[in-house]
Amino acid sequence: MFALNGVMMSSWLARLPSVRDALGLGPADLGVVLLAGAVGALLTVTAAGPFVTRFGGRVAFAVSAGLFGLAFLLLGLGPATGSVALLAAGIFVNGMAFSLGNVPMNVESAGIERRVGRTILPQFHAAFSVGAVVGSLVGAACAHAEVPVVVQFVATGVVATVWRLAAIPATVHDTLPTRTPAPGTTAPAPVDALGDAVVDVETAGLRARLARRGARLGAALSAWREPRTLLIGLVILSAALSEGSANDWLSLAVVDGFAQTEAVGAVVFGTFVAAMTVMRLAGTRLIDRFGRVTVLRASGVASIAGLVLFGFAPTLPLAAVGVVLWGFGAALAVPVGIAAASDEPLRAASRVSVVSAFSSMASLAAPPLLGLAAEAMGARHALVLIVAAMVLSVLLARQVAPLGTAAARAARPARGTDDAAPVAVQDGPVDVLTSGAHAPDAVGGPAPADGARRRRPWRSVRAGSSATAHRAASRRPRTRPSRRREETSA
Repeated sequence: MFALNGVMMSSWLARLPSVRDALGLGPADLGVVLLAGAVGALLTVTAAGPFVTRFGGRVAFAVSAGLFGLAFLLLGLGPATGSVALLAAGIFVNGMAFSLGNVPMNVESAGIERRVGRTILPQFHAAFSVGAVVGSLVGAACAHAEVPVVVQFVATGVVATVWRLAAIPATVHDTLPTRTPAPGTTAPAPVDALGDAVVDVETAGLRARLARRGARLGAALSAWREPRTLLIGLVILSAALSEGSANDWLSLAVVDGFAQTEAVGAVVFGTFVAAMTVMRLAGTRLIDRFGRVTVLRASGVASIAGLVLFGFAPTLPLAAVGVVLWGFGAALAVPVGIAAASDEPLRAASRVSVVSAFSSMASLAAPPLLGLAAEAMGARHALVLIVAAMVLSVLLARQVAPLGTAAARAARPARGTDDAAPVAVQDGPVDVLTSGAHAPDAVGGPAPADGARRRRPWRSVRAGSSATAHRAASRRPRTRPSRRREETSA
């Protein structure tokens, strides 16, 4: 699903010069048209969290698939008929489709990361980047062969819609709708989510509580009052400005700034996405070794260096080096921010929805502002303005520290009686056996009898107060060495 999003996004953005020329749009006019996508995303993303909680991820993915198919039909008909309105409508619907599918997609992948017990979220975003490389190459090949944009876009929309609908049943685990069991019925059995390696155990009472809380719009929107979530949103905003500006303007900046063909611009854009892919594949080890904060700071510095080099390089090969640095820096900020927003499983959907809204705000502001700047100084130099956002990302890097660390405790939101805090942990790996939330009898059930098969799953539930859990953990002797370590949240 991540890879498919990448293919769809870059395959049409790589043809942006053809779209612009077919409709006779200037940089400022194109910036205003691209704004439609940000408006659609922003209108959708606020309700995406409650929608996913209420109806489930499968419904959200299905609606998103239908919207994507409609969007690509409109994107193709706009340039073919000379209608700017149809193009703007397609971009608007495309933004809606992306935002609605983005929340369950990231919540599902963050849930898998928590169960595995090590950083793998960047690998999902690497799949997006791989898809974007493929899409940019498809766009470059179609541009070189002079394939009409309407043929390319409609074919992409049809294939993508079928692919999405076929993938939904095997994709959704964490975002299934939850309903209170009827009186007299048996509570749901534990869910074996990903085979023997992954088991997610939740009690029926807690699932019912989550359904009651999540169905209320006020509870879903309460994440907008959390300082840490809002500051993580600013980090996501900076990352979205960096990656989104490259998506919208990089190929145009190469075509106009270096007098190159559309195919060359698409290849340079593919280079940017390839650099992101490499770093996202390598970034899992970097995050596990150095931590989120250090990696985010280093990413910001690399983006700053790459943007400056691309904006002021005298030759295209030297500018391409800047594009690679820029891609390295843009690779990990979004997955790091999503992982930080998903630290607490019960509130992951609402918080991912909030930080995704910041991404939409960035997309809302960037196209017109960069369009106006491109009119005055050219698209290549206008992209250097993104450096200001990268500086902000570096300054706010401490906010993505895992909950329970000193940096995160300072920004932890106040909780009511309905939201007991999970067990506090330290930054870094935590032994599963020594944590009260992960002990065999942490949720109130009896410990298995001697000789019985003992299952030690990652549990996304909370039982009692953190003080009670810690006291229970301190009294429980450690009977065998831990074979599984994971980073958990407070």
